[in-house]
Amino acid sequence: MKKEFLYATLAGNLADKIKSGVLKPGERVPSVRMLSTEHGISINTAKRVFLELEARSLIEAKPQSGYFVSPQHYLKLPLPLASRPAPVAKSTGPDELINEVYSNMGRKDLTLFSIGIPSGHLLPQAKLKKEVVLATRSLKDGGTGFEPLQGNATLRRMVAARSLAWKGQLKENDVITTSGCMNALALCLMALTRPGDTLALESPCYPGILQIAMGLGLKVLEVATHPVTGISIEALRKLLPKITVCLLVPNFNTALGYCMPDDNKKEVTRLLARHGIPLIEDDTYGDLHFSAERPGCCKSYDTDGNVLWCGSVSKTLAPGYRVGWVAPGKYKEQLLKLKLVHTISSTALVHEAVGNFLLTGGYDKHLRQLRQTLQENYRQYAAAIADYFPAGTKISQPRGGLALWVELSKQTDTTELYHDALKQHISIAPGRMFTLQNQFQNCLRLCLGLPWTEELRFKIKQLGGLAKMIAG
Repeated sequence: MKKEFLYATLAGNLADKIKSGVLKPGERVPSVRMLSTEHGISINTAKRVFLELEARSLIEAKPQSGYFVSPQHYLKLPLPLASRPAPVAKSTGPDELINEVYSNMGRKDLTLFSIGIPSGHLLPQAKLKKEVVLATRSLKDGGTGFEPLQGNATLRRMVAARSLAWKGQLKENDVITTSGCMNALALCLMALTRPGDTLALESPCYPGILQIAMGLGLKVLEVATHPVTGISIEALRKLLPKITVCLLVPNFNTALGYCMPDDNKKEVTRLLARHGIPLIEDDTYGDLHFSAERPGCCKSYDTDGNVLWCGSVSKTLAPGYRVGWVAPGKYKEQLLKLKLVHTISSTALVHEAVGNFLLTGGYDKHLRQLRQTLQENYRQYAAAIADYFPAGTKISQPRGGLALWVELSKQTDTTELYHDALKQHISIAPGRMFTLQNQFQNCLRLCLGLPWTEELRFKIKQLGGLAKMIAG
């Protein structure tokens, strides 16, 4: 049995025992050494099993005592159903709803479950201010001039160096800086498509990507997606003859929060390369893993430059700085030409500041705290939903990222829930925002990036009460 499959199988078996109640909350689970001995596996493989269960909030470590089943009754909440979009390309979407929800951005009178960024209270604002001041001193013209077209050298060097964490081998010259990840994705799509071309996406998908696709006149094929493993490779394979470009968020997709298994990433990367279909990989959330190790990327398996790997610090460090990047592989020259036309230059001051923050190690220290907070938030949100939402509610089990996907009964219209909740000063993201098809009307996404308080628990209680009223 392959090592990867064996570790996943053992983790799945233990997860089933926890969810079925065979292993009860608070009970000790077998030790790493015991698991290794019983199944004839290495200590490192056994450790991976426990790291996987910990990332799924099924177990928790107690210093010098071992691992114990998490005392969380919400574990009994079922997963949302896998999506089953129609195999028909669409190019129309819920623009009005998307615009309405995102118009709430920045409002101080609302609890913004709808905006998928970490609260400023979770960000190292004082340290970033200091880095901006230092950047004005270190840059030759104080940051008032244009940068080189390819972007800030310090930032590009650090993005390349950090690729080692996901088994990448990027060099400074492989990276182009952009004004956030959305700018990177837009440049990639402009370089690779023409109006009328077909773009394959996960379903559900981030609304901003849908809006870019519609703005470029693209048809969209939504691919069936599982809430734990991501897109169905078999469904993608059947759609290949229709596809011009594929865009995926393999690590902690903003709606479902899943992490595609490495074997799936490898297979998708090679499948698309064999058919000459470029893969745009949005890895914005990759640093927000709940497990001990950062997940790999599709770019890790790219041998011919077919993967355009995109990222940013918009979801991890500074949403308003608009600092992003792309490693476009063999499409580098096309992207540089487009950047010259559409951007000319990235913002020198903040790109230098972020590059130095990555260089000095401040970013990694911040990430450790942020990841811990987001994982704890997931536990708190899920427990509150189990307490206050209607019976039969399903929730995702994110392995990282900022999103929690909630599926309610078929009778519950979450667009109606959005409008009712707004009257209680609560903003949510209705599921219909995440698709161009007639689906997810009974789903919603909640952002995990808000500081947990008793007031936040009360807001979830209010939301659950409204959902019960709509469901009747």
